[in-house]
Amino acid sequence: MKKKLVAAFLCVAMAATLLTGCGSSSSSTSTETTEEETTDDAEKTAEEVVEEAADAVDLSDAYVAVFYYTFSDTYGSSVRAALDGYLDELGVDYEDFDGNNSATTQNEQVDTAIAAGADLLIVNIVTSGSVDSSQQIVDKAEAADLPIIFFNKPIEGDDEENVVLGSYDKLAFVGTDAPEAGHLQGQMIGEYLVEHYDEVDLNGDGEISYTLFKGEATNVEAIYRSQYAVEDANEVLTEAGYPELVFFDSSNTDGFQLDTTGAWSAQAALDYMTTNLSQYNEENGNMIELVICNNDAMAEGAVSALNAAGYNTGEDGVTTIPVFGVDATDAAKQLIAEGKMTGTVMQDADGMAACVAFLASNALSGKDIMDGTDDYNIADGFTNKIYIAYSAYMGE
Repeated sequence: MKKKLVAAFLCVAMAATLLTGCGSSSSSTSTETTEEETTDDAEKTAEEVVEEAADAVDLSDAYVAVFYYTFSDTYGSSVRAALDGYLDELGVDYEDFDGNNSATTQNEQVDTAIAAGADLLIVNIVTSGSVDSSQQIVDKAEAADLPIIFFNKPIEGDDEENVVLGSYDKLAFVGTDAPEAGHLQGQMIGEYLVEHYDEVDLNGDGEISYTLFKGEATNVEAIYRSQYAVEDANEVLTEAGYPELVFFDSSNTDGFQLDTTGAWSAQAALDYMTTNLSQYNEENGNMIELVICNNDAMAEGAVSALNAAGYNTGEDGVTTIPVFGVDATDAAKQLIAEGKMTGTVMQDADGMAACVAFLASNALSGKDIMDGTDDYNIADGFTNKIYIAYSAYMGE
């Protein structure tokens, strides 16, 4: 293991974080500075700081256990790759655990890591928004006097704020402001439809028929994305003199199609969309004209189904049904570049990983877990909840 100067690593993590959105709650749709340029700047800054650092504090004896709700989640995999890199820079031993979307498995893994002498727990929880599930893991950490960092998936609902986060002084959370992605996606959808209304309205009935793929029933991110993507799009449309969106299946009073496995999967969207298109299509005059997805994996599944039906190939003369997602994964950005997908909301995997690593370095060096976080976007009403900013993405 490499010995690293802790102070230098803090500068590296902070520099990367500030450049990738952790230091501000504002969101921007500007493409003047691309993600690639931002990442390049962050990497150059990190290299410069590391080159100037001298060995001082040896953390090679530290063991960090990192728990992911599943390795198969596309965005989670991006965070994992970035966080592995930051933990390598910190010079600690670490182990990544795949919960395989099972709360029981994850709890057993936490017990195993604690028994093995973990010095820090970093958790992407399986059961999102459940105080009982989150508190159970916090109680395990507190009993072992271990610091714990949750990230990405909410650990408590809006009506239970600070129940878990306020229960232990060695606890922090790094995530996102749940409504923000929905607002950004809704604004993007509304503006796109106003600009392209007639070509999107395939049957010329003056309304846009849509479906919405929701990733998880109780996840607050999924709830707010589903709500505000439609509400904000409708606000833009009505202000421009157009009618509100119409859910394609009038018998579905939910207004969404749910991935019942809670996996936010491409397969679920592919299956739903394939079935939808067998009945709702241009031949029947009721084609689904817009697809809204809570994440990019489901957007990819929807695009695959549309491709199979002869849509969204990116070729001239072939009809493209607008498909919008969230995460700005590499696969989604490629689909957008190819003209097969319309837009997404960028969730900053590197920025999230940098924030987590910054807090980890505090905990492992004996500092307060939130030490030196004044420049981060700390959620109102909290002292230990950091938000990573989103941004809209429709191609470079």
